[in-house]
Amino acid sequence: MKLAFSESQPDYGHYIFPYAVWAFPEPGETPADFFSRGFLPSSRELDRFYLCRQVRINLQQYGPSSENRRILRKGKDISVQLLKRADFDYTAQRRESYKTYTDIKFGKDTMSYERLDSLFTGRMTSHLLLFTDAASGAEVGTATLYLEPPAVAYYYYAFYDLNYYSRNLGMFMMTSAAALFAERDFEFLYLGSCYSRNALYKTQFAGAEFFNGVRWSEDLEELKYLIRRKRWDQHLLESEEYRQAFYGGELDRVVSASSFRVQITGKKAG
Repeated sequence: MKLAFSESQPDYGHYIFPYAVWAFPEPGETPADFFSRGFLPSSRELDRFYLCRQVRINLQQYGPSSENRRILRKGKDISVQLLKRADFDYTAQRRESYKTYTDIKFGKDTMSYERLDSLFTGRMTSHLLLFTDAASGAEVGTATLYLEPPAVAYYYYAFYDLNYYSRNLGMFMMTSAAALFAERDFEFLYLGSCYSRNALYKTQFAGAEFFNGVRWSEDLEELKYLIRRKRWDQHLLESEEYRQAFYGGELDRVVSASSFRVQITGKKAG
């Protein structure tokens, strides 16, 4: 993969000069190569990726907890169907229901019709999960996915009937996805970024881990530490408190955990 470093806001007072890390595919690489190294897609055509703090479930370690089973019981009358995108009819009715959901959930026109349409036509969505209330026959939820078996199941956007809020439909959909892809022997279910306490629901599964900029970490106390951290006048790895808490105080232990390498392949003469 090719890397590019896009400048962000500098802090001259504290010598912090941050870059966002972008990655671009080279011949022979697939999105799974990027997911495994901590990148998420920043283009729905899967031609650009960005490095971030994200959560995934190691499905080899997954097993439903008592909380997971409670959520699944609340949606016991809701069926789940996995569809290829080519077999999914993106009707005008569905389009309007998804737009209404995003307007209510995230704010009016936070997601435009154009952006919504691109979600259902771009390479990012290879499959969908469709959720139906067996009692009424009503379609109550849709989740868009990128699947690259067996390495990657990426749970991207979810839309659902907000009248089912009391039945925790949103959490039921994600929990159902974890159970389904574990049964189908996928290795990882990727759940997107985690930068706030509100996103910690993504860690409510056995096998949850997050990318900390160096490696995939199973230590959810480390994730909670990063979320509540308020001091940003120094880089994270400069923090003695952080290094002591999670790496025995030794920067060498941080470096040795990194899977990133830069190899010089040749120099131009002259």
